Amino acid sequence: MLLSEGQMSDYKGAALMIHAFPKAKVLLGDKGYDADWFRAALATRKIAACIPSKANRKLPIPHDPVLYRQRHKVENMFGRLKDWRRIHTRYDRCAHTFMSAICIAATVIFWLNQ
Repeated sequence: MLLSEGQMSDYKGAALMIHAFPKAKVLLGDKGYDADWFRAALATRKIAACIPSKANRKLPIPHDPVLYRQRHKVENMFGRLKDWRRIHTRYDRCAHTFMSAICIAATVIFWLNQ
């Protein structure tokens, strides 16, 4: 788990975590992860990239739009976490306190959906 500052770009955070990725067949990512080095790093780990190309890419790289639609489940989860004001505005200064608040919120959300 990596907690980075809010202004860090997506693929820079992914570069810090790529060695810890679990074995997977496909990685679903948004346009923020569209970088040649990131796609190459995924290919060396035998992970297919389902990442749409950025608008400024000269030759767009195709992706599976049916599989990409599954990403909404992750986005919905983050949306539910951000319903908690403490998490949405990040009141906590310490990273461990912030992560604790996320764990409590995730537990309550899971418990309420049972």
